[in-house]
Amino acid sequence: MQPALAQVSTLAAAFDVDVADYAAAGCEAIELWLTKLEDYVEANSVAAARELLSANRLAAPVASFQGGLFEAETAARGQHWDLYRKRLGLCEQLDVKTLVVALDLARPSSSDSLRDYVERLSAAGKLAAEHRVRLACEFQADRGFANNLQTAAALVGEVGMANVGLCVDLFHLHTGPSSESDLALLTNENLFHVQLSDLVGTLRELAVDADRILPGDGEIALAPLVARLREIDYGGCVSVELLNPHVWQIPPRQFADVALTALRTALGLAGDG
Repeated sequence: MQPALAQVSTLAAAFDVDVADYAAAGCEAIELWLTKLEDYVEANSVAAARELLSANRLAAPVASFQGGLFEAETAARGQHWDLYRKRLGLCEQLDVKTLVVALDLARPSSSDSLRDYVERLSAAGKLAAEHRVRLACEFQADRGFANNLQTAAALVGEVGMANVGLCVDLFHLHTGPSSESDLALLTNENLFHVQLSDLVGTLRELAVDADRILPGDGEIALAPLVARLREIDYGGCVSVELLNPHVWQIPPRQFADVALTALRTALGLAGDG
């Protein structure tokens, strides 16, 4: 497992500050937040982003996230796909191997709707393959369909492409209808990325992203997921992802220090840092 920090956790800070401060805290891998990266590239260049990461010896194996690929047939859907194509090109230029894609799916109204979801995800996978990018499909607990690990794994299996797999966000695993037994569906072949956070004093039905706290500081059982990662010899990234406005105000260096400690402890790697 490769510990990483998700850049969205320090959303208020500039891209270059994140990179320098995460590296200074001993972070070796970053989960890029695409809008931050795009703003930096627009003001500078792709080459500048690449040089910044290299100078700080910070790997960028994962980027988050692409949504809107499953919207109804509207102009907005076309815009999402245009952006998706551009982001694949950016990932390729920066050697980002994995892109997180939101399974923001509405409940299918018929078997045709379900077939359409499979076809669109297959089309997304084919485009990604052209750029040598893997898609880590993230199920979301508040969606009408594929809001759990079991259905998300079945959807990925139906697509049947080597570069289309799963992203497991522990927040959505806990707050949605997934069960601990669903972890058996994870394999070293279908699991591409993992995101950790925690909750305390919040009913899972009422939890929102702003309630996320550091893994190990709350009440979510981390051990079953970590045990499964070890069982399948998972070698990909595990990142801390906190979409919490209070955390966003913390300087990136301070966040990185405490988040890396929490992450290594959660993964049983506390002596490795």
